[in-house]
Amino acid sequence: MPTTKKESFYFGLMMCCGMVVVMTFYNLFTHDLIGTVSLKGILIQLILGFLTAFLLELFIVGPVARKIAFSLPYDKSNNVFVIVSISFFMVIGMVLLMSLYGLGTAYFSNHLTGESLLESYFSFVFKNFIFALPLQLLIVGPLVRYLFNKFFKDKRIVGSLS
Repeated sequence: MPTTKKESFYFGLMMCCGMVVVMTFYNLFTHDLIGTVSLKGILIQLILGFLTAFLLELFIVGPVARKIAFSLPYDKSNNVFVIVSISFFMVIGMVLLMSLYGLGTAYFSNHLTGESLLESYFSFVFKNFIFALPLQLLIVGPLVRYLFNKFFKDKRIVGSLS
C-alpha cells in the first residue's frame, strides 16, 4: 500500500490504467461495439476514460472512499480488511461516476437504444458494478499491489539499506 503522496499518485495511475483498459473493452463487448469502433476510436476512448477516471480517483472518489472506509468500525490493523473496504468504496464511487461518463459518451455518439437516460444509467451501473467489483478485488487490485510493491517499495527498502 502507498505511504506517501508520490506513492499514492503512482499507485492510482497503475490502478486506473488497469481498470480503464479492462472496463473499456468490457463495455465495448457488452454493447456489441467490438469491430464497429475503429482502433483510433478505441484509443481515444482509452485516453479520455483514463484521464477522467484518474482525475475522479485522485480528487473525489479516492479521498471519499478512504474517509468512509476508515470511519467504519473494524480492525484497521488487519490490512486485508483495509484493502477490501477501500476497494469496495472505490468501486462504488468509480462505477457511479464513470457510468455517467459512459452514458454521456453513448448519448453523444448515438449509441443509446431507445431507453430513457435514467434506465440506461442504471443499466450501465448494474453491468459495470457486477464486473468491476470482482475485477478489482480478484485481478487488477492484487496485480497492481504486487507490481507496486515490486517496483516502488522494494527500491525504497534497497535504497535505505545502502
